[in-house]
Amino acid sequence: MSSKVVFKTYQQDQLSLLPPSYDDLVPKNHPVRIVNTIIDHIDISALEKSYKGGGTSSYHPRMLLKVVIYAYLRNIYSSRKIEQA
Repeated sequence: MSSKVVFKTYQQDQLSLLPPSYDDLVPKNHPVRIVNTIIDHIDISALEKSYKGGGTSSYHPRMLLKVVIYAYLRNIYSSRKIEQA
């Protein structure tokens, strides 16, 4: 029996009181916007299929990939340092 994969809600353009939206925090010419655009346009279906499901919801693989790629771009390779950045 296969469990359904459930990801945590992921809406980077969601407006809320705290924190401000992504567009308010990140300058228009910041490199993170390039990473965001590229990762949004690539096919990650193979990565999504590797999730087995069951248990608590997972962070969306697209969001995690953006974090890792941007960290590597900034020469941050340790997960602890990524968390602090």
